[in-house]
Amino acid sequence: MNAKAMSIRTTQSLLLLSMILLLFSTATYAQLRRDYYRHSCPNVEAIVRSAVKKKFHQTFVTAPATLRLFFHDCFVQGCDASVILASRNHGSEKDSPDNLSLAGDGFDTVIKAKAAVDSVPTCRNKVSCADILAMATRDVVALAGGPFYAVELGRLDGRTSTKASVGHHLPGPDFNLDQLSALFAKHGLTLTNLVALSGAHTLGFAHCGRFSDRIYKFRSKNKIDPTLNPVYAKDLQQQCPRKVDPRIAINMDPTTPRTFDNVYYKNLQQGKGLFTSDQSLFTDKRSRYIVNHFASDNTAFKRAFVAAMTKLGRVGVKTGKQGEIRHDCTMVNY
Repeated sequence: MNAKAMSIRTTQSLLLLSMILLLFSTATYAQLRRDYYRHSCPNVEAIVRSAVKKKFHQTFVTAPATLRLFFHDCFVQGCDASVILASRNHGSEKDSPDNLSLAGDGFDTVIKAKAAVDSVPTCRNKVSCADILAMATRDVVALAGGPFYAVELGRLDGRTSTKASVGHHLPGPDFNLDQLSALFAKHGLTLTNLVALSGAHTLGFAHCGRFSDRIYKFRSKNKIDPTLNPVYAKDLQQQCPRKVDPRIAINMDPTTPRTFDNVYYKNLQQGKGLFTSDQSLFTDKRSRYIVNHFASDNTAFKRAFVAAMTKLGRVGVKTGKQGEIRHDCTMVNY
């Protein structure tokens, strides 16, 4: 079988898997609805938005940190706020090597929003941390210039959180399109969803250690990744010298790092994707047309992002005895 035939078969298999998972998951997110707290806490969205806005104005890191926290939560055990749980032996999801770079401002945003909600007597212990995280994520996107969209609510909080559960559920910076597509398909997310969600990299930062091989030792050789824009590569080398602390961070989007827009895709067209996983969306012909479409139409990108976020928010929703509404987002109820 030639490479083209293998690629077609792989794509077909991923589409089939996506359809099966979508049908299987429909029952689990059937409980979600936009007015879920209409009677128990009717002003919950306004309360959360006020708390998030205050945090956002204190530090812009609130936006990318909360957005990334939502992704890392949903991709592991589903959208159940299990990533926020802490353990005395440092053995929870947040302690996994893949999660150690999650900025504390994301956690703090959810905790403060939860406190604001619970300060209202009629709302106390009525709203899950998972739903607060979903609402807070929408709010930071809007505050950064992105779309404001309706959030489906009704998630329960998970009761378990372990390092081991993280496994290989999160995409790596060196992933190619096949690896990314396979990972996203497991959650019922399509190629268009994948490219749209990747646009979240229009905000935030990354540590030098996450991409240093691309600018110094591409494929274990003393050279620069040829898919990188040469001028951009040299700029990255200036910001991240060979022996710099790998925890030093730079903007994911070198052009408009504080605005949620489609410039991320324009950067990819110019070879300015920071991670291999970013640039692969343009170098691979299977997704290039989507990148080009989003780069030329900011409205289309934002519409696709909202659709993808809605689907992502349905992943692994806990129902009945599978979850609870935590009194403290950092620990299970006792």
